[in-house]
Amino acid sequence: MKKVLALVLALALCLTAFAALADGVAKEDIKLGVILLHDEDSTYDLNFINGVKDAAAALGLSDEQVIIKRNIPESNDCYEAALDLADEGCQIVFADSFGHETFMLQAAKELPEVDFCHATGTMAHTEKLNNFHNAFAAIYEGRYLAGVAAGLKLNEIKEAGKLKGDAPVMGYVGAFTYAEVMSGYTSFYLGAKSVCPDVTMKVQFTGSWYDEKEEKAAAEALIAAGADLISQHADSMGAPTACENAGIPDVSYNGSTVESCPNTFIVASRIDWAPYFQYIIEQKMAGEAIATDWTGTIATGSVKLTDVNEQAAAPGTVEKLAEVKAQFEAGALKVFDTATEGFITVGGNALTEYMADVDTDAAFEKDTQVVSDGYFHESEFRSAPYFDAEIDGIELLNRNYGD
Repeated sequence: MKKVLALVLALALCLTAFAALADGVAKEDIKLGVILLHDEDSTYDLNFINGVKDAAAALGLSDEQVIIKRNIPESNDCYEAALDLADEGCQIVFADSFGHETFMLQAAKELPEVDFCHATGTMAHTEKLNNFHNAFAAIYEGRYLAGVAAGLKLNEIKEAGKLKGDAPVMGYVGAFTYAEVMSGYTSFYLGAKSVCPDVTMKVQFTGSWYDEKEEKAAAEALIAAGADLISQHADSMGAPTACENAGIPDVSYNGSTVESCPNTFIVASRIDWAPYFQYIIEQKMAGEAIATDWTGTIATGSVKLTDVNEQAAAPGTVEKLAEVKAQFEAGALKVFDTATEGFITVGGNALTEYMADVDTDAAFEKDTQVVSDGYFHESEFRSAPYFDAEIDGIELLNRNYGD
């Protein structure tokens, strides 16, 4: 009899949950909370602020329906901020930094009626909570496009006889030696290599997502080491400023730096988060489930390039980028193309197979075969990147895992 009662109770709870989900939230009642690691001074966080504002405007939400908490560190402060936002009536709470994830997960387990969405995280598909979600975008396509612009610029410098050495060299300022950064700098390098086959690249890690002094120093060191062009996966103006001071071409990230660096800024790739914010709000209003892992693409409008600064870019850059972008949109081009001979090699050998750490665990165990059908299947088994192969042509000058 007890088993029957338990089953009836469980069924009733399921029906209640289903009814609540199906009912959705009225547009005038929807409320979104956003947790940011930094503020508008960070190009990374500013990109999220712009995305949420664009989504709110597109949906006709008032300012009171979006609450933004700035400068929330990757600590218990994030957990407290998430609970505060729920207390303030937010049905959806979003956090933008990788290190926020465990604290968001803690809050999600305690508040099952609130949806917690986290950018760049890796744990949603293994935690399997109905109210905890990860999101990212195929930014490796945007970085590849930015790399194409860099390669064309290097060709121009080479043809003018102004290379610092015998062959073109790029410098890259990275935050940490994580898959997210490795996927980004590798796709950038491959884009450049697609039009400038003899290019090589040196990578310097700073150990921080936002440290203007260290990022500037890293860019200056790379320039002194012979870099003809600089790019970055770090969030301050440090690297672009170093390039402008030295007259070295720069491919930035997350937004245009042309106002501060008119002579050296070429182009920047960025994730447009507006489509994701609009998606999660619309799902909540409709009473539909939010995807456990969501990956935006060029096709969803989530991967974008800024306008090309034709004062600094090589002639023909705009036209070439349009051509390559069309190939991505048609599915005719893969960033991590392992089928083309010599395009991606590791230790001189073709990359024909690769086990990646897709299911996050403390030992970083490789668990999933991700090379098949002639390419590395980035962001297809979860939204966050897991490409961490060290390919030929890229030299890591140091490593920093944030230990």
